[in-house]
Amino acid sequence: MVEKIGNFDVAIIGSGPGGYVAAIRAGQLGLSTVLIEKDPQPGGTCLHRGCIPTKALLQSAHVIDLARESSYFGITIPEANVDVPAVLSFQKKVVQKNAKGVEFLLKKNGVTTVRGTGRLDGLNSIRVVSDESTEQLIEAKNIILATGSVPSRPGFLDFSIPSIITSDEALHLESIPKKSIVLGAGAVGCEFASILRSFGSEVVLVELLDRLLPVEDHECSAELMRSFKKRGILSRVSTRLEKASTTDSGLEVVLVSEDGEEETLEADMLLCAVGRKPVTDSLKLDQVGIKTDQGFIPVQPNQSTTRSHIYAIGDIVADRAQLAHVASAEGIIAVESIAGLKTEPIRNDRVPYATYCHPEVASVGLTENAAREAGHELKISKFPLSALGKAGIVGRAIPGFFKIIADARYGEIIGIHIIGPHATDLISEGCAILGLEGTAADLAHIIHPHPTLGEGMMEAAHGLVGGAIHM
Repeated sequence: MVEKIGNFDVAIIGSGPGGYVAAIRAGQLGLSTVLIEKDPQPGGTCLHRGCIPTKALLQSAHVIDLARESSYFGITIPEANVDVPAVLSFQKKVVQKNAKGVEFLLKKNGVTTVRGTGRLDGLNSIRVVSDESTEQLIEAKNIILATGSVPSRPGFLDFSIPSIITSDEALHLESIPKKSIVLGAGAVGCEFASILRSFGSEVVLVELLDRLLPVEDHECSAELMRSFKKRGILSRVSTRLEKASTTDSGLEVVLVSEDGEEETLEADMLLCAVGRKPVTDSLKLDQVGIKTDQGFIPVQPNQSTTRSHIYAIGDIVADRAQLAHVASAEGIIAVESIAGLKTEPIRNDRVPYATYCHPEVASVGLTENAAREAGHELKISKFPLSALGKAGIVGRAIPGFFKIIADARYGEIIGIHIIGPHATDLISEGCAILGLEGTAADLAHIIHPHPTLGEGMMEAAHGLVGGAIHM
C-alpha cells in the first residue's frame, strides 16, 4: 500500500548543505516544504562523510603537530600520542552536534521531513521507499534535486581489497597505517595525506597531472609541494598508478612516471581520492525528460532544469565546483526563484576554494595562468607570511604567502591566493573584495588590525600601488 502525502509547494530530495539550506530558506519564505533523506539524520555527505568529519580529523592532526612543537612556545609536553578511538569519538561528537543543529533549524522553520530514498514518479510527484520497504507518494508544485555525490571508484582498482579505500572509509580507520599511498592530489587527497602524516604514517601522494591541487594557482601548488616535502610527504606528480595488488605483507603498487619510468612501492593502505560521482542514476530523470551529461544535470542560472519547476543543486549540477558552500548558495537561489524573488546566479569566478591541509590553501577568482589566458594585462603582488609580526607568534617557521592578481588597466582585483596558516578563514576578505569589484587601491587603504596574519592581504595590496611596507 502506498501512502499519499499532501501537496507541498516544494519537495526536496537530499538533505546535504544544498538540500537542508534550501528547505530552511523555503520555510522562512512561507512555502510548505518537505525534505526527503535516506540517512537517519540530515546533513548529507558534507556533515556525515565529508567536510565536517574530515576537518575534525584535521583539527586533531593540528593539535598533535602543535604538541610536538610545544617547546618553541616554552611549553613542555613530555609525550604526545594519537589515541585513535578518542580522535574518532571527538569526530563523532562534532558531527552529532551539527546534525542536531540542522534538525532543530528544520523543525523551527516548519519543514516536514520524510525518511527514505526518493525518486521522481512524474512531473509533480516523488516516490519514497523506506528501509522497511514501505512507500509514500509525495505531490509537490516544485521539486529540488539535491542528491549529492559519492567517491569515484575507478575500475583499475579492486575495492574488494580491504586496504584499498576511499575517503568514506578513511574517516573511520581504527588504526594508523605505517605506510600509505594517496591517489589524487586534489583537496581531498591533500587533506588526507596531511592527516595521515601528522598521525605518523609514511605518505606518498600520487597525482596524474603535473602539480598538487591542480585547480589552484601554480605558485601555491609549488609552495605546497615544498612544504609537504619538509613534512616528509613524498609527492609523485605527472605519475599514473599502473596497478595495485595484495602481497603477504600488504599492498604492492606500481607507479609509472610521465617518461615511462616504473616505481614499485609497498604500502599498508591505498586511499583513492580521484574525484566524486554525482548520484543521479536512481532519480529516474528519464521519466520526466531530463537529460544528464555523464550523470551531471545542466541547469539555468536560477538552477532550473529543462523542466522549469524541477531544480537541481549541489554536486549533481554540471559545470560547477562540487563544494558545500556552492550547494548552499544554489539552494537559496532555487527557492527564491520559486518564491518569485529576484536572484543573482552563481559566478564560477567568484567561488572560493579551500583546502584544509597543513599548510592551508585558499583562493577566489582567477589564477595567474587563467587570467593571462583570458587576455588580461596583469599586475601581481606577493607578500610572504614570514614577514608579518604575527608569524613568529604562530609558529617556528611559517610557510606561505598572499598573492593578489589585479587587472593592470583599472586596478580591479581579479584573483586572490593564500597559502599558510588560517588561509581558509583569511580568504573570506578576498571574497568580499572580488564581490564588490574592489581595486588594489581600495584594499590598500583599508586598515587591518595588528598583529594579525590578515595584514598580509593589506601588504600585498600595498605591493600593487607603491610597495609593501614590511618587505
